[in-house]
Parts: sequence; structure tokens; C-alpha cells
Amino acid sequence: MYILFEEHQYDSNLVEKVLKDIYVLQDVDKKVSVQYVGYFYNPHLHDCVFVLPKVLLTEQDKLVGISLETGEDVSPEQVLTPQNQNELKSEYREFIYNFSVWIYRALSVYYKDNPRSKAILYKHLPHAGRGRRHCANTFLDIVLSLIDFNKENKDFVLFTIKNLHKGNNKVNWNRTISHSQAFIQGEDVLYMTPVNKKRIINYEEELFIIFYSILKYLNEEYGFHTPINIQYDLIKGKQFKQYLNGMGKIRLMQIKYKYFSDKALLLWDLCYAFFEKSYPVSINTNTQEYILAKNFNIVFEAMIDELIGEQKIPRGLKEQPDGKRVDHMYTYYGLTHSNDQDDKIYYIGDSKYYKAGHPLGRESVYKQYTYARNVIQWNIDLFMKGQREGWSEEEKEEYRLDKKDYGKIRLRDDEQDPLTEGYNVIPNFFISAFVDTDRKYIASKNIKPHEGQQTHLSYQFEDRLFDRDTLILSHYDVNFLYVLYLYARNKPNEKLAWREEVRSTFRDAIRDVLKSKYDFYALKSKGNFIAGEQVIKDNFKELQGKLYRPYGDKDLYSLALERREGYETKESDAYHILEDYFEIIPVELGENPKKDLDNRVEQYQLEHPYINIPQDWLPDYHVERYADVYFVVGMYHDKEHWEWITGNNDKGSLIYNVRLDKSREGALKQATIRNMRPRFAILYEEGHERENKYHVFRIHDYAVMKEERMRKAKYPTNHGGPKGSYFIFRFDEEVNIGEFDICRLIEDTCNLDSNYQKGSPIFPTGEILLNYRINK
Repeated sequence: MYILFEEHQYDSNLVEKVLKDIYVLQDVDKKVSVQYVGYFYNPHLHDCVFVLPKVLLTEQDKLVGISLETGEDVSPEQVLTPQNQNELKSEYREFIYNFSVWIYRALSVYYKDNPRSKAILYKHLPHAGRGRRHCANTFLDIVLSLIDFNKENKDFVLFTIKNLHKGNNKVNWNRTISHSQAFIQGEDVLYMTPVNKKRIINYEEELFIIFYSILKYLNEEYGFHTPINIQYDLIKGKQFKQYLNGMGKIRLMQIKYKYFSDKALLLWDLCYAFFEKSYPVSINTNTQEYILAKNFNIVFEAMIDELIGEQKIPRGLKEQPDGKRVDHMYTYYGLTHSNDQDDKIYYIGDSKYYKAGHPLGRESVYKQYTYARNVIQWNIDLFMKGQREGWSEEEKEEYRLDKKDYGKIRLRDDEQDPLTEGYNVIPNFFISAFVDTDRKYIASKNIKPHEGQQTHLSYQFEDRLFDRDTLILSHYDVNFLYVLYLYARNKPNEKLAWREEVRSTFRDAIRDVLKSKYDFYALKSKGNFIAGEQVIKDNFKELQGKLYRPYGDKDLYSLALERREGYETKESDAYHILEDYFEIIPVELGENPKKDLDNRVEQYQLEHPYINIPQDWLPDYHVERYADVYFVVGMYHDKEHWEWITGNNDKGSLIYNVRLDKSREGALKQATIRNMRPRFAILYEEGHERENKYHVFRIHDYAVMKEERMRKAKYPTNHGGPKGSYFIFRFDEEVNIGEFDICRLIEDTCNLDSNYQKGSPIFPTGEILLNYRINK
């Protein structure tokens, strides 16, 4: 077997005969290189030529992990001919022979999946039989000849076995009478142990057993799909390993002279050659037989995509509208999400088929950033634009399906309430290959960061991780031999297991990059969540790109602050802005901080019962403009009732309830309230009227809730729970109307109206309310 390496520059006189009839051109220095990977038969050499992928070479054009007996590194020229290869250690020769089978299998799998691909040149390969022969001792030739023998000699095997078993069940009466004890029953003579004509040793059957055991091994080890139609108890497991380690040759030599037919002798030759791996065997070869990849980078990309990618990806994402095509894309759990969340995002990968240690080019980096920006825009369009004018029916149907399948993947903070306007982090990475120096197909680490990896960071503004213009790009290497092994074997269960492993590994690795550059915190408003929202709104410029809501809870935020030398992130302006109004805790990516933050907020509120929003944060409304408008002045019982009013209900909305049941004190008529149509609500706490602390909300609309609906809405039960029907005010926001003496308004109402029940709602107009303004 002659061995060439893809893209290696050979002296033209050195490989002129090897490449005869193969279309190549030499450069001005009389150097030639082959752009193919694969196998072809050279009739001038009467031997096959293998072109191996460049990933087996280092940047210095030396073979990875292979040396001569002297210990010096090996160049491609030093393994070109069979004579050169004999100078290698036996373990290196065995690796190259086995590797040729894996390459053949990978190209075969790709060709089967992509029969119309122009990346593969294919014509039928060697097979045993009549016709022009050459003497071959390459492992691949032997393997393919064994498979071909099984395909073309089914009748020979079946005929031989039929003859071997013919008459096996016929009784040999002479031997039965002379060797077995007879029992007489009436006129009948019975023999309990009759002797049949089956031979004790059948060497032809043993050869078939060895042959089919080899085929079973090839199916399991290399992923061939050769049918085994004969039901023999085959050699497998540890016993077959003993055959591979020498027992196979010994046993075949013991039965060598038991065969006389040409086909049986040929089968023995093939089986012996399999165990010997250097035993010459004559096989039939067509001078034009080959399987070659013109662009092995396309095959490598297909291998990676088959093992980690996702086939069902919207056309606008993988085949992008600007003509760019993403190599690998799939949906997986987000980087900032906790491990118990099912929220997923897009992962974007690009294959780089290089020699070992080859650096990335700037063009590749900028292309990858463009891929990510296109994905972000596509996702925004999915939610914001909807069906645009002029769309064809096909485009509308495609949009409908994309919305159905990918409508849960949001790369920007909730479009319905984009408070932070933060963008999720898009995992973006390169994948190149490495070959372990020990040439292991299954290494201790099949995925690892690229040697000397530099994480690429692109941004418009510093310290804004959750910004659409901040993109992080990592680079990882996968064990080429392991990828080749999985792809060539083509076993779905193995591929599925590794797909989950590699996706999880990539996620953890990219998280490690983020953790090396940023400190992550989780925060929740200490009091009414409106206070927290207002802080963010008032300090939007300082907080933009630093906050995001990945936890599925409107009131939980993730804060990312960039690490800098000699600088504590807790000393940043953003942290100081938030710490007075939020509980803030450090958090590891993948943790859900909800339980811890809820406990901290609850403890804080026990120590600081009610958190008032500073008045200068609230929208100002002048009561003078609402002189004819009704206000409702109402009471809430306690902290639990207040939390229900401010969002701790089934809808998470701002609501307030007034009794309608006639049998209860303070109940009002629905028609009376609707006729007044109050526009603002002033709420104070029961028993704290004299403190003159209250909250004012703008009323949005009204509803009526029956007792059952109030229970569903989680109305507090510490005051007897809901009873009867209630009139519900729904609020828009908390507002500022200035300072008023609400305590005096309540006292005056009690004095003027003998029927007034303390705690019942009061409905003053703006004109009346102005009489209670506190002038400073």
C-alpha cells in the first residue's frame, strides 16, 4: 500500500509514478499535492494508494504521534512506499492499516447519505473472484474481499452445509445394534440411544464459523452491514480477541490441508490474511476502482453535523438570507438558565478542517460574528414583525411552522415587557480536530479547548454582556479519530449518547469562559416589585446590557459585571445603584436563585415591614386637573393582603377588592361604584391610619369576582378568606399626587356620616380631596 497525505507538497519526481493517471499539476518549484482523501488502485504499481487526511500532520508537516525506530519524527515522504513503512514500528504500521478502513467507512457512509454529492468520486472497489488479479496485503482489501465473498458465494455456502448435514438424522442400524442396549416390549424391540451418521469433526463447518465470526466482528467494530444468514454459534467476545491475538492463525494453520475446492481454499486464504494482516492474497481489481473525497472538509463538516447538529432548523437560520450558510446549529439549554429550566437557545458552530495546531484567520472570526447577528435578528423578526405584506402562501406557512416550533425560544428579554432590553448570550464556537499522540480512537478527553485558545470578544460598549452587540466566540477541538469512529460505525445509539455529552460539554466549557470574564449575581426587589422596575427605568443607561431575566420569574434578574484587574465588581456604579432596592447574591451559572432570594426578601420585609416607593420616582398627577373625578380611599388589612394587591395573585397583576355582599359590613352596590367610575385609588393599612402613609394607583378598569374566583386568585385566608362577591379595581401603576391628610379625611367621614363603617371605602372627588392637602 502506498500512502500519500492530502495537500502535502511532494517533489514531483518522487510521486510521479504513484500519481500517474491522476490529474495533478505541479508548481514552479516542481512540487505537487493531492487535494483528495480516500483510496484508488494504481495499475502501474499493481497496488492501492491511500490518500490520508491532513489532520494527521502537524504544522511542521510531521506525522502526529508516529516516529521511526530511531525515535525521530516521521515526514510523509518516509511512509510513502511499502518499503518505507516497514521501517516503522509494528504498532504504527497497524494504526495506518486500520485507519485506512475507518476512512473508507466514513466516505462510504457519506456517499450513502449523499449519493448526489459532487464531493465524492466513487467506483466499485476490489473483490475476490475471477478476472485480472493483483497480490494485495492491505487490510482494507482483505476486509472488502471477505464482505464480497459473503455476497457472491451464498449458494456455495448453503450447498456445502446442506451436503454436510445430509443424512445426519438417518440411523446407523449396524452401530446402533452393536453399541446400544435393546429393550423388548411385546413383539417390539426398542433402542433408547440410536446412533446417527453425523461426523464428530467437520472442518468445513469450522471454517464457516471462523468466517462468519470475522464478519460479525467487522459489523460491530467498523459499522459494516454484512448480512449473516447462517445460524452458527459464532466466536465472539474474549474468545474472538484471543483469535485476533494469534489463536486465529494457529487454528487456521491446523485445518489448512482439510480443503480441496477452489472456493474453500480462497476462503481460507482470506480468513488467514485477516488475522495475519500481511499475508498476500490474490484479489480481482478493476484499474478504475476508487473512492475519493474531492473536498474532505465537506465530509468533515458532515461528520460533525451528524454527531452534534440538529437537522430540523428553520431555513432562514442555517441558510441565511444574505447567502451565508451556518455549518452547525442546534437548540439546547441556555448558558444563564438554571439546570431545572427547559428554556433553550440556539448554539452556532463552525467546522475548521485544519492541520493540527493551525491558527484561525480573522475572516473566519468575523464571519462567525455575522452568523450570530443574523440569528438574533431572525428571532426578533419571529416575534415582532409577524406576517409582512406581500408574503406568498409558502412563506406564510413557513412562518407559521417556525412560530409553532421555535416560538418558545426568545433571545431578547420579554417582548411584551422589555424592561431591561437585555439579550441572551448566544453560544458561538469553532470546532477543529486533534489527533491524540497515542493515536487513541477513544481518548480520555474527546473534547477540549483548542491549544492556546484565545476567546474572541466583540462588543460595541464595554461591560454589557446582555447586549446584542456583545458576542463571545470560543474554539474547541474534538478527537478526530473518535469522530471518525462514531461516524463510520453509524450506530444511532452511540451517536445519540455522544451528542448529549458533547452538547453538555460545550455548554459547560462556554460557561467557564463567561465565568472567567464576568461576575454573576441574581437579584430581586426588596419590596414592591414596582420599586425595582422604577430603579431600572430611571438608571437605564447605567444598567443597559448588564441585566437580563433568564429565570422565568418577572421579578428575578441576572446581573453580569465584567471583571477587571484591581477592580471589585461590587464597587461598580451598577451594583451601588441596585443594592439599596434589591437583594443581591452571587450566583453560579446553572443555579436557580429563586428560593434563596425569596427567603432573603421575606426576612428583609419582616425587618422592614413595608417598603414605600420614593415619591420622586412616581409619575406625577395633579389633583386640580381631576376635580370632578372620583377617588376611592380604601383600606388593606396587613402585609399578606398588600402582597396580594401588588401581584401575589394568580395573574400577577395590581388589583384591589371591595365587598358587594349585602350581608357584610361595609358592602357597596356594584351600580353605585360603576356610576362614580373612580380613576384613582388611595390605599392605607388598617390600624396605621394616623401614620398617614398611603399608596396611590391609577385605575385601569373594573371587574366582579365571585367567591370561587377569589379563591382561585389566591385571596388571603388569614381574615376568614373570601366571602360572597367583590368589586375589583385593576391598576396600571403607582403614582404621586402629592401629600394629603388621609387620616383627617377618614375622621371627618366618620363624624359626618353616622352609618359609615370604619374601614369601608370612601369615594371623595378631587375637589373634596384638595381640602385635605398638606401645604408645606
